[in-house]
Amino acid sequence: MDRRDDIPELRGKDSLSLLGHVPLVAETPEEGLDDATTPVSRFFVRNNGLLPPRAERPDEWMLVIDGEVEAPLRLTVAELKSRFVQKTYRMVLECGGNGRSFFSPAAEGNPWTNGGVGCAEWTGVSLADVLRAAGLKTSAVYTAHYGADPDKSGRYDAPSISRGMRIDKALEEHTLLAFAMNGAPLPFLHGGPLRLVVPGWPGSLSQKWLTRIWIRDREHDGPGMTGLSYRVPVDPIPPGSNGEGVALRILESMPVRSIVTAPADGTAYAAGTRDIAIRGAAWAGDDAVMRVQISIDRGATWSDAALEPLRNRYDWARWSASLPLPGEGTYEIWARATDSSGRTQPLVAENWNPNGYGCNAVHRVAITVGREI
Repeated sequence: MDRRDDIPELRGKDSLSLLGHVPLVAETPEEGLDDATTPVSRFFVRNNGLLPPRAERPDEWMLVIDGEVEAPLRLTVAELKSRFVQKTYRMVLECGGNGRSFFSPAAEGNPWTNGGVGCAEWTGVSLADVLRAAGLKTSAVYTAHYGADPDKSGRYDAPSISRGMRIDKALEEHTLLAFAMNGAPLPFLHGGPLRLVVPGWPGSLSQKWLTRIWIRDREHDGPGMTGLSYRVPVDPIPPGSNGEGVALRILESMPVRSIVTAPADGTAYAAGTRDIAIRGAAWAGDDAVMRVQISIDRGATWSDAALEPLRNRYDWARWSASLPLPGEGTYEIWARATDSSGRTQPLVAENWNPNGYGCNAVHRVAITVGREI
């Protein structure tokens, strides 16, 4: 992983690690996620194809809603803004493969560590309001999403990715057609002028450069919806298996996860330091974070961190703790979260799958007190 200043699209980004050129993929180091609202400069980048042409007149960007609806709609961004109630929520967006590099043996895909995530303030209108205006038929069961980006070879005759979700998720208030990020027009690199934001579920559902939502009477079967794409085994399989003949389920709500955002991995403290302040973030897909615990003795004992109130559902839970240190030496800070369904992060990566989705192993940060690293 490296940072390439010669990639024009990444200029203005702050210390992101480049994971792939084509398509462009870059993640944020954990210490870069230390803000309650992730700045655009430190928000991860995940593309599935090449970048489309920039919109010369963003408010004229067109979205089509069709399929199993009573009245198909063609709406510009300006019409979305004027016809529907605008809402702003701070919500987590996370790549389905976040944490992939912690699987052993290695799984297919970009080698994300913990940085395929960010929590921004998204402004837009609820997809639910637009779908109600179109009039969902009783046959409507699934969405299908399409964007303006060409595939990796530059072709426009097939989508680079086209995922979808169950109608009940589409009708959640927080599922947005977003045209602003952190109080400014949605940046081009993050899908501007219009994208979906589907909080709590894999980021691949949050289609960038959104042009069409097709309402279907069956589960969508576009690119990114079949085979092993964004699917995980129903029951555990042996690591390294190819997944053939295994019962799979679509990855929907993302698993509970926590990260330490301060101190950074490798931080050194002066001799005599006996107490340090630590902080981080936790999130849990459709569920709520109920608890974050910290250990410096490799999990023998755990202490609770303090959780800050959420701004809204799907915000991440910022946490902090004062950590006593028994003496000089090298320590590993472990952080684990527990969600409202009682699930706790595993100490090591579990539920191996060929494409490396949903890894949420405990985050570990090494620090040194009173000696050279």
